[in-house]
Amino acid sequence: MKRILALIMIIQGVLVSSVLVRDVNVNGVLVPVIYEKNSALPIVSFQLIVQNAGSMYDGSLAGLAKFSAAMLGEGTLSKGSIAFATALENRAIDLHVSAGSETFVFEILSLKEDFSFALSMLKELLSEPNFSDESFAKIKQLTLGNLSSKQSDFDYVASLNLKKEIFKATPFGHAFGGEEESIGELKLADIQKFYKDYIDLDNALVVIGGDIEEAEIVSALQKLLNTMQRGSKRELRSYNVSGDAKDMLVYKDTQQAYIYFGAPYDLSATDKNTHISKVAGFILGESGFGSRLMEEIRVKRGLAYSAYSRFHLNRSHSYLSGYLQTKLESLDEAKAIVKSEIARFVKDGVTQDELDQAKRFLLGSEPLRNETLSQRLTRAFSEYYRGYELGFSLKQLELIEKLTLKELNNFIAAHAEIQNLTFSVVTKKID
Repeated sequence: MKRILALIMIIQGVLVSSVLVRDVNVNGVLVPVIYEKNSALPIVSFQLIVQNAGSMYDGSLAGLAKFSAAMLGEGTLSKGSIAFATALENRAIDLHVSAGSETFVFEILSLKEDFSFALSMLKELLSEPNFSDESFAKIKQLTLGNLSSKQSDFDYVASLNLKKEIFKATPFGHAFGGEEESIGELKLADIQKFYKDYIDLDNALVVIGGDIEEAEIVSALQKLLNTMQRGSKRELRSYNVSGDAKDMLVYKDTQQAYIYFGAPYDLSATDKNTHISKVAGFILGESGFGSRLMEEIRVKRGLAYSAYSRFHLNRSHSYLSGYLQTKLESLDEAKAIVKSEIARFVKDGVTQDELDQAKRFLLGSEPLRNETLSQRLTRAFSEYYRGYELGFSLKQLELIEKLTLKELNNFIAAHAEIQNLTFSVVTKKID
């Protein structure tokens, strides 16, 4: 196992050393830039990320951030959606806008020779988004149609109900894609206000990599961002998941029971024990075959095709979630097993063999997570965004390699809150 870790250190040592973080001064604002030079292919990958601007800022209008992102996919006022898209397509440029829970992202992938043109198109988009009545009506119709179709998606229904319950009274307890009522209430002025309030220079961050020199980046960013509106630096708040265990049932005409479950998890993304959490989560339900939940629910009892759980660690919220699907008549038994296995996990911990297997997989598969430029940039952004120094993931592997069974089981025992399970189920009423 030490030889595996040594190989990872050699590989990642090269990768980490090629990733830089620096600030670019744009109109007096220092914009952080994460950069990797990579000339393997003549392409450039670029992301303009606006922090603290995602779906958690929807307010009373569920789906506002994602609707705004969809509107920005409609091109500019002067070109319109078709001409804007055609100009990009003619040069094989991918320009995509999306809203996450905490961030709002403008993403470009292009050939090196077309990157300057791609940035000029993004600058046009930032300066005059196509916030027209026509585009607004089009996106609203598409969104409402999509939401209508989701009412028969029982995974979506169960998952959303769980989210609303465990995140009640927080900015995460709503449908990020919106609901028919909230989208119906949306007005074009709401989109314009969201864009004005949240898409600003002061919360911007850039992630860029590929066949481009550092000096080119500085010049390109100053041209791109110098017309971006100013704002004020927003601080990200942290929210707790509800610890009130609850069972929610929705009856539909279905042949299977869809079971989603969640619980609080009192660990922040910046905690010193995130490496232990990674191992614990892998053993409990993230590793597929061999995980506790899969072994007990599928392998031993044949109650489900798959069963999983995972620990989510974010800057603004952390929690445990999981899912399985079973026969209607097996619903109660499956829920009971989930409860008993998580309780046993907390009470008895894991075995040395489980720890050894987890170490072998996590250490051995690490090089596969850093093969592509996109993977490395994503990893670097995650480290920076969570307040770690670049290369933290390598240090985390060193800590995993040294982790003892006692340390792991003490950590698991200290998180009894994961037993406070809320279940959201979609099933069919059986007479």
